[in-house]
Amino acid sequence: MVTSQSNSARKGPRSKPGRNAGSGRRQHIYSALDLGTNNCRLLIAKPVAGGFKVIDAFSRIVRLGEGLASSGRLSEAAQQRTIDALKVCASKIRRRRATRMRHVATEACRSAENCGEFVSRVWDETGLMLDVITPAEEARLAVMGCQSLLDAVADYALVFDIGGGSTELVLTEIDDGGPKIRDWASIPVGVVNLSERYGADAITHGIYREIRGEVARHLDGDGVFGGLKHLPASASIQLLGTSGTVTTLASLHLGLERYDRDRVDGTWIEVEELLELASMLISMSSAERARQPCIGPERADLVIAGCAILEAVFAKWPISRLRVADRGIREGVLRGLMRRDPLVNGASEGRRGEDR
Repeated sequence: MVTSQSNSARKGPRSKPGRNAGSGRRQHIYSALDLGTNNCRLLIAKPVAGGFKVIDAFSRIVRLGEGLASSGRLSEAAQQRTIDALKVCASKIRRRRATRMRHVATEACRSAENCGEFVSRVWDETGLMLDVITPAEEARLAVMGCQSLLDAVADYALVFDIGGGSTELVLTEIDDGGPKIRDWASIPVGVVNLSERYGADAITHGIYREIRGEVARHLDGDGVFGGLKHLPASASIQLLGTSGTVTTLASLHLGLERYDRDRVDGTWIEVEELLELASMLISMSSAERARQPCIGPERADLVIAGCAILEAVFAKWPISRLRVADRGIREGVLRGLMRRDPLVNGASEGRRGEDR
């Protein structure tokens, strides 16, 4: 069984930290990496008053979990793609002289029989130590990363993250002292494993309904969000989505020719409008979807499964509006790392643009 591992077990790339001008105090540079079933994403940031400023970023679709559902193992091709991306990350970490870091891996590594071998190989070839985290930790980090988008007028938020191999859902109480997790669930369906199982290139409306039905059965399972049953009838609930599916649909909704994080992150969209966009995408061929701005060939065969998950969530919890988050685990990791930094005091983040 694979257990969560700490970066303290082995040292990753290290370099001499810089100093704050005039203070004589060394300023730490922070690195947060999120390796999922589909994506490898890195943020490097420095603390500023009230939050942090991103000084470098990297994102690449690596499909680490490709074929995992049928074989139970990370394939050689998927490992090599991922290690190539991690080498880029390691180079950026060294160049930016990061001194505090945490690099987490989620569902693909949790599920793979050969995860331990892969983690050792990553260390040997890149110098990065992966921390394989539990679903509970993944949910906690996602909420931490999104907390500045929680609507203060709501009593609770339902935060969900559609991944490549799993979907995490977190019921959060919105409180002046910070969000408090009241319930969470992780269901074993994501855009990669569903697309592989149903054949993403030839999904008809009938197959789409099958996918949506499978997701709905997981959401209706025993123990999934019992906390919602005990909320006061008068409680107001915000819906907050963080995933490539949600940000892609938001880009289409906004009519963007090129992805613009500043416009997507934090935007509110009516659920009915998102469902209309999903219906439009289902009616397209994979090639037609690939030609859509902000989708492209890398997401064309995954977005339909993501829409099915999204629609099942909307049907289970009929909330009229969704807030979109282009943030999540990496930002949560940075918050955790910076918690004791005297420059950081609160929830705001300074962000700059990055490749998706």
